[in-house]
Amino acid sequence: MFGMEWLSIFLLPLPISFDNTAKEPVEQIWYNAEQTAKIEISRAADGYYYGKIVWLKYPNWYDGKPQLDRENTNPQLRTQPLMGLTVIKQMKKVGNNEYGEGAIYDPNSGKILCGKASYTNNILKLTGNFCSCSWLTDSIFWKSAE
Repeated sequence: MFGMEWLSIFLLPLPISFDNTAKEPVEQIWYNAEQTAKIEISRAADGYYYGKIVWLKYPNWYDGKPQLDRENTNPQLRTQPLMGLTVIKQMKKVGNNEYGEGAIYDPNSGKILCGKASYTNNILKLTGNFCSCSWLTDSIFWKSAE
């Protein structure tokens, strides 16, 4: 029969994660400009950064049904819920606190913009342009929700 010393070996705390990769400042939860949604940006296994909606101030319509991506230019995608929707796709780090060469989806207009992002003092500046017209740009600012 085993003594108490064997039991103590099994009760030792074990490390939960062996991942030593430092998070980038962009990897957090952000309020959109109107503060009606929170978007979580994280790095995926492919090395790119993605952002998905994780909170909505008004997740449901007045009839109790979830808000949908009704403005999507693709009619087949108009029935997908806004909650969990990916709105930043394939951004990659291009400099110190700078990310680019990705896409930003605006669920209010249904448009996909070529985009870049820069981080300064808990503010994320997202700049997008129509992919076929790089000189016509617009910027919005997201505030950290953490």
